[in-house]
Amino acid sequence: MALPTLFYALIAVFSLLSTIALADELRPTVEKGNLETYIVHVKKPDGRLDVQLDDMKSYHQSFLPVRTADSSADRQPLLYSYRNVISGFSARLTADEVEAMKEKDGFISARPERMYHPLTTHSPDFLGLHQEMGFWKKSNFGKGVIVGVLDTGIFPSHPSFSGEDMPPPPAKWKGKCKFKATECNNKLIGARSFNLAANASSLEVETPLDDDGHGTHTASTAAGGFVHNASVLGNAYGTAVGIAPQAHLAIYKVCFGPDCPESDILAGLDAAVEDGVDVLSISLGEDSTPFYNDNLAVGSFAAVQKGIFVSCAGGNSGPSEQTITNEARWILTVGASTIDRSIRATAKLGDGQEFDGESVFQPKDFPPTLLPLVYAGSNGKQDSAFCANGSLSSVDVKGKVVLCDRGGGIARLDKGREVKNAGGAAMILANQQSDGFSTSADAHVLPATHVAYSSGLKIKAYINSTSSPMAAILFKGTVIGDPLAPIVASLSSRGPSLATPGILKPDIIGPGVNIIAAWPFPLDGSTNSKLTFNVESGTSMSCPHLSGVAALLKSAHPYWSPAAIKSAIMTTADIVNIKGTSIVDERLTPADIFATGAGHVNPSKANDPGLVYDIAADDYIPYLCGLGYTDEQVGIIAHKSVHCTSKIPEGQLNYPSFSATLGSSQTFTRTVTNVGEAVSYYTVKIVEPQGVRISVEPQKLSFTSVGEKATYSVTFRRSSNITNTFSQGYLLWVSSKHAVRSVISVKLI
Repeated sequence: MALPTLFYALIAVFSLLSTIALADELRPTVEKGNLETYIVHVKKPDGRLDVQLDDMKSYHQSFLPVRTADSSADRQPLLYSYRNVISGFSARLTADEVEAMKEKDGFISARPERMYHPLTTHSPDFLGLHQEMGFWKKSNFGKGVIVGVLDTGIFPSHPSFSGEDMPPPPAKWKGKCKFKATECNNKLIGARSFNLAANASSLEVETPLDDDGHGTHTASTAAGGFVHNASVLGNAYGTAVGIAPQAHLAIYKVCFGPDCPESDILAGLDAAVEDGVDVLSISLGEDSTPFYNDNLAVGSFAAVQKGIFVSCAGGNSGPSEQTITNEARWILTVGASTIDRSIRATAKLGDGQEFDGESVFQPKDFPPTLLPLVYAGSNGKQDSAFCANGSLSSVDVKGKVVLCDRGGGIARLDKGREVKNAGGAAMILANQQSDGFSTSADAHVLPATHVAYSSGLKIKAYINSTSSPMAAILFKGTVIGDPLAPIVASLSSRGPSLATPGILKPDIIGPGVNIIAAWPFPLDGSTNSKLTFNVESGTSMSCPHLSGVAALLKSAHPYWSPAAIKSAIMTTADIVNIKGTSIVDERLTPADIFATGAGHVNPSKANDPGLVYDIAADDYIPYLCGLGYTDEQVGIIAHKSVHCTSKIPEGQLNYPSFSATLGSSQTFTRTVTNVGEAVSYYTVKIVEPQGVRISVEPQKLSFTSVGEKATYSVTFRRSSNITNTFSQGYLLWVSSKHAVRSVISVKLI
């Protein structure tokens, strides 16, 4: 027997002897109702990094209680033994068993797992990606890059995932595809399912088949191939394609229904790192928590240590402040914005007023004639106003156009079902004030349009002004050219960060509203068509856009680090819309920095940023220590033993943006790396936040070679007595060819 194997076998024996005495005491409490899934962090055995899987599993089992031999999954506590993303494991345990485990040498921490949740034909063109020219072609459409997607699985037979004209995966690829051989190909090179926590009562592993749609949609958005003649119910006709159509896809199914157990997510992350992915796209989220308690942040840090770029959805809890999720600095946190396309459906009232809205369901046989109009909340009941299930029984809606209010915790499509079930002919869905002008083009079950809050108020005023209100819905199809695009979506979560206020989050915004992508199921009841697409909205949709952009950059610049790619994306982002004015939010007022981050992604500019702010994985450790975390807590994140002998304030990390809390003055330093022309000169330009004076030393940077670094300092000084307020600006390094922008947020205290 090999020495390491013998060593871990002895550990297991001694563990068995030490826990037999506890076994009789613990057995009576091991019942289904008392078991929870715990994520357990332990020290690495002897500090070694090369422990084999079987040996690591034996080591992890040495922490677990002994139970009677039983085939029940509940009596087999170990779920996953992680090798790459954390030093630890997940197991089904009782609280008493966890207490007993704390006495064992090498134990660090254990806590119940958290539950995460899942958060086109035009968006590549909107992003300036054109098939015959420019950056898309120069990047080889992401050729040779592997994008890993953690989500609800995939529908492998969709034409977006065809292997036609795809090269074989890189030699480094070590993953597996758990579909039939005919469904796996050079596009879909990996597909696995991790459901031991989601289905803890069974030992059966599900297939990675997508029975929800979310995973198929996000995967095709990131790296779906070209599919001609695509549309959704006849609208938005064109060629559907992902952002990196020549990239390979590796799918890790970690969500089952609405829930994505943390231990299953970690298992998917662990496998993705082992398999050799280059980019991770994670459209999942949960509430903010310190990074050492956020195992998605911990697992993502391990991925970044291996050179893997991680893109995550920023959350769909906007427009409220401090709702951003996935806010770790090593993650690209993505907010959602509109593109310049709408699928227009107009509400026309009996007095001639018209209000443009959206709907992807546009039946050709629905006449544009006026019908009686009724407000669902006319009976004074809030449930009826929201068109909740069964709420319209006391409202006369038969044959009428029904005005419903958005919200109330009821899905938009479910409101339409209630109207249809009650005999309504059509629906107008009106926003709440918080949603402003943000509307969605949904596949409604009846003729409908979704209109802005201000439109809803005017429609209600019209209803109250006449004894016989009337309305019609006019379907106008696909309209392209909104000059205000991109607009920040109302649903997009906002900063500042709760976990670490010195971080400016989100990092970036990208297309996330009314995005057309692959879908597993037909929307029209046809079972013959394989060309099934759907429209979805959320930061879940914007995240894979940025994952695809990262894949393009990785293909074009294979030696750039994750931090360099992130910097290139952020410092070249657009801060104006198509019209050339400031990007606006759901109220059509200028969006603040906690909504937009660095701005809207511009892939072509990101390919040639001039300068980048690079960060090595170990550079994050003094920053984490500076957050006040203990050595042990930082060690959980860093995946190794850490002693916090060096600490830096949050703002001193070499990040591409600045976030300062200012009493009188504060100075930060930054180091930039030249990735543009070898001989180049940059001059600083500053747009100062209100109430703040900024000075930069030196004011000019010069370079004579690619890869050369230069360091500068920025001092922020208060110039106003205003307190408890945020202001924003930016710092720009300008050369004859490049403009490298770092956005600035300052809180005056």
